[in-house]
Amino acid sequence: MAENTSTGWTGGKNAFGDFAPGMVHYTDRVLFDEVWEREGLSKRDRSLITVSALTALGKTDQLRFHLGFARQNGVTDQELREALLHLAFYSGWPNGMGATSVLKSVVEENQ
Repeated sequence: MAENTSTGWTGGKNAFGDFAPGMVHYTDRVLFDEVWEREGLSKRDRSLITVSALTALGKTDQLRFHLGFARQNGVTDQELREALLHLAFYSGWPNGMGATSVLKSVVEENQ
């Protein structure tokens, strides 16, 4: 189990402030301070897994953040395009198309 140390992640706090303290706690302290910091997988691999799950579920709101986060964690744009193409065949063409549209937007916003 990862140590209970803060990475400084404040995504939950930024999104919800004092409105949903439980969501803030579990997002910032458990998900990002503990789960994402475990030694079993690299952050790059965790990003690819997360992008895959969100694509398969059609969760484009969260996918926008995680595609950008995957890029920060070393996944290239070409790898993301290829992963989304591959996922389209396993998670449904509309999910793959939707995810690719989100990636296109993320890449264009960060050029």
